[in-house]
Amino acid sequence: MAGSVQVSPGFAITPSSVKATLPSNYITNFDFLNQYLPDTYEKEFERYGNRSIASFLRQVGAEMPSNSDLIKWAEQGRLHTKYVSCTSAAAAAADTAVWTVADSGITACNFRVGQTVFLSRNSGGTQSDKAIITAVSGLTFTVAYYAGGGQTIPVSTTSTAFVYGSEFKKGANGMSGSLEAEDSFFDNSPIIIKDNYEVSGSDMAQIGWVEVSTENGATGYLWYIKSEHETRLRFEDYMEMAMVEGVPAEASSGAIAVTGDVGNKGTKGLFYTVEQRGNIWAGGNPSTLADFDAIIQRLDKQGAIQENVLFLNRNFSFDIDDMLAAQNSYGAGGTSYGLFNNDEKMALTLGFSGFKRGYEFYKTDWKYLNDATLRGGITGGEINGVLVPAGSTTVYDQVMGKNAKRPFLHVRYRASETENRRYKTWITGSAGGAATSDLDAMKVSFLSERALCTLGANNFFLFKSA
Repeated sequence: MAGSVQVSPGFAITPSSVKATLPSNYITNFDFLNQYLPDTYEKEFERYGNRSIASFLRQVGAEMPSNSDLIKWAEQGRLHTKYVSCTSAAAAAADTAVWTVADSGITACNFRVGQTVFLSRNSGGTQSDKAIITAVSGLTFTVAYYAGGGQTIPVSTTSTAFVYGSEFKKGANGMSGSLEAEDSFFDNSPIIIKDNYEVSGSDMAQIGWVEVSTENGATGYLWYIKSEHETRLRFEDYMEMAMVEGVPAEASSGAIAVTGDVGNKGTKGLFYTVEQRGNIWAGGNPSTLADFDAIIQRLDKQGAIQENVLFLNRNFSFDIDDMLAAQNSYGAGGTSYGLFNNDEKMALTLGFSGFKRGYEFYKTDWKYLNDATLRGGITGGEINGVLVPAGSTTVYDQVMGKNAKRPFLHVRYRASETENRRYKTWITGSAGGAATSDLDAMKVSFLSERALCTLGANNFFLFKSA
């Protein structure tokens, strides 16, 4: 009989942090009327391991300074022109025809007289024609067919057209007109992220009997050390999550209308950018080679970056392991997954770090998608993973004033010769060594101003459940 993980007892997501100092923060079950001394464990037990999730951007990107409220960059457009929504009023067998371009966002056809064009109907048949362009005006171009039978595509049938060359008579003038290179321009705005921790001077002088520790190695018997370092770790996680989850505030939104010190205009995070300009797989995880073939065919139509990294939640990672195991002739029996000698004394390796099928895919677990207090277990709008191209791309950097190599994903933080806002921290008050005011406390403040630049978003894939 198949078993399952039981709902109760479940996993705890109650945070260890609170807004104020309460008795529940401290151990109070001391009974001095009891003559027997309890056996106590002096050191905290780290039952959740490393609780920080910040690591994604460190692995795939870089950090660079910026000194503006707006970051802009240019990305190359396509080298060749292809229109996918063209129709002609000419009937089949016509020797010439006027084609009208109806592609979204196109204001003028950039075909030129003398170019040779390939025409193919989009659906309902396999007819295609080759012709030479004899006139171009606005959104229309006139062609003369090479085939003696004339046009084979039926009248008013939506078709695709692209130029494959040109042809001119002996002694003729050159090509009429020229094409100007056009870039696509994108931008993003940095946001200011803040946090702070405050402890009174009296609590700083209060020692405890529990030795506390945090993920970054801070230890001691002073409770505020733990709280301050957890605030620091939490802030570092926020710096990454804000770059991943950030969205811009729309003109009519409530966020942009908020008055006071909070809010501004938002920022374009990774998920938002890929949903707008990248590729999306929805309806469940791709778990067969046919599924990945469809992904590869889409990547072929984009930048065709050969090496890619998959950052996945646990279920998606297992689905890929199972897919790759099924390619092994022994996989169905569960006896071997990888290429190794099946010694009875060795551990069976049931996972893969990557695979190659035309493209190279390396996979790794993304803790952010598994953490129960964050995206782990989310059922509405669940994101199961993201495909990030490896390497770098060339863009025009306005600050440097020249083309520069940049990772596909990188963070720009505000900085100048006198102010660096990558990760600021300072202490105010009169306790803990600070002497900036008569406040009997130590206040540790954190600040960062940054934005994520997602270059070549058309090369990214976002994997969603629905």
